[in-house]
Amino acid sequence: MNFLVTGGAGFIGSHVCERLLLSGHAVSALDDLNDFYSPELKKGNVRDLERLAKPFALIQADVTDRCAVDRVFSETRFDQVIHLAARAGVRPSLEKPALYQRVNVEGTVNILESARRAGVKKLILASSSSVYGVNSKVPFSEGDAIFSAISPYAASKLACEALGHVYHHTYGMDIAMLRFFTVYGPRQRPDLAIRKFTALISQGKPIPVFGDGSSARDHTYIADIVDGVMACTTREFGFEIFNLGESQTITLRRLIEVIESAVGKKAIIERQPLQPGDVPITFADIAKARDRLGYHPKVKVEEGIPMFVEWFRKTAV
Repeated sequence: MNFLVTGGAGFIGSHVCERLLLSGHAVSALDDLNDFYSPELKKGNVRDLERLAKPFALIQADVTDRCAVDRVFSETRFDQVIHLAARAGVRPSLEKPALYQRVNVEGTVNILESARRAGVKKLILASSSSVYGVNSKVPFSEGDAIFSAISPYAASKLACEALGHVYHHTYGMDIAMLRFFTVYGPRQRPDLAIRKFTALISQGKPIPVFGDGSSARDHTYIADIVDGVMACTTREFGFEIFNLGESQTITLRRLIEVIESAVGKKAIIERQPLQPGDVPITFADIAKARDRLGYHPKVKVEEGIPMFVEWFRKTAV
């Protein structure tokens, strides 16, 4: 099949492109290579994909540019679209809320509308565990009421889920919304905690720790996330939302200990106050994904962190 992967030069997107290519599919990656973090890292991801010598093309375009998106769909026929392009991050969204709404919501509308006009019937869209907000019920289930988003990023992802349902209901498109839970692994963005902590601890520099270290996250290894995405490409749902997480939590305090062990150095802790938009816990109920997708995450965080650190050491410059 021929796939369009938006955000295909990024962390999750490049891994999805890689798996699709190795599975025998043709892939076009749409990415604007913006400077949210170093474009050189994204270009490095693209070079990794090009080295596979598979049917792959990079299309440099912005999802907020409706004409450019229309042109992509008019020039190539796609069987499926995996829409991962977005402005990411809770804390940055508090600084630039309008940008997050424009890229994440308007960009998603552009992809959905161009796909509809081009006759693409199946789309997989990235959502986020942040939509659960401060949820007193754990683990988080897809059926939970979600009216407590606490960041512009979370609000933008809620809007994207609603748009996915609109395009299913109105146009009969097959839409899978995937709520990713704290993804980590090789090619991880440098602003995310595991990569940031690994780099700083390796350099003997202080790491910023917000709060007392008791906050907990459901960290999910990238290969397990890609397994869930790939399962969606082979099934039809109408419209469904799935949690993709490890379904285990680890406190920030314990996470730092695991990174220290993998790096072989103790962290220098720089205590900072809790940040607006941060939630105390994320924890995925993955029963639905197990039942409907055959999703069975394999990599526990105590195994995944050493694998990430090994990759980091090989690639750090």
